[in-house]
Amino acid sequence: MINAIRFIALLALSAVPAMAAANALAPDVLVKDTTNDVVRIVKQDKDIKGGNSKKVYALMETKVLPHFDFRQMTQLAVGKSWRQATPDEQEQLTREFKALLVRTYSAAITSVADYKIEFKPIRMQPGDTDVLVSTEVSKPGAPPVAIDYRLEKQEGGWKVYDVLVDSVSLVTVYRNSFNSEVRKNGIAGLIQSLVRRNQTSASGG
Repeated sequence: MINAIRFIALLALSAVPAMAAANALAPDVLVKDTTNDVVRIVKQDKDIKGGNSKKVYALMETKVLPHFDFRQMTQLAVGKSWRQATPDEQEQLTREFKALLVRTYSAAITSVADYKIEFKPIRMQPGDTDVLVSTEVSKPGAPPVAIDYRLEKQEGGWKVYDVLVDSVSLVTVYRNSFNSEVRKNGIAGLIQSLVRRNQTSASGG
């Protein structure tokens, strides 16, 4: 269930009709409006509900991924070791980590319509550029799960750079294993590890 919940967290910033409209919205309004829109799309599209991978990835590419700062997410996940990486290695890390997240959580999109999402009031001061948007996700027969989104206001609008599930940070979950890999095999070893994981996932392993 946790994997599904985490990807639902990713969906919360998706399906904005136009980037200009997304940029104008407050982060909590963006979360609420676009989450409801994604739920509507999934409910109406039988192919997505049936697990059609091409449609799932198309939905992610057009509606979900543009609202995430994967470079910052990767930097946070890699931690202090990020400074050891060359610019080219940083690009490779970002690309492979993005692919890992997409492949890991894409299957959960088919079940997003099964969940009830409650949006909590945001604590935000005028001029804030870094905020936390909180929700609670529940499903019949299971306890509710708190989902928090960390967003930063950038030139292109609000971007998600971390997701917390019951106060557990998504990027922190990966940081321990990433740091362990860097200690053993360096930045190049971490990149190769991510490449192998993505290749295994792509081949159905």
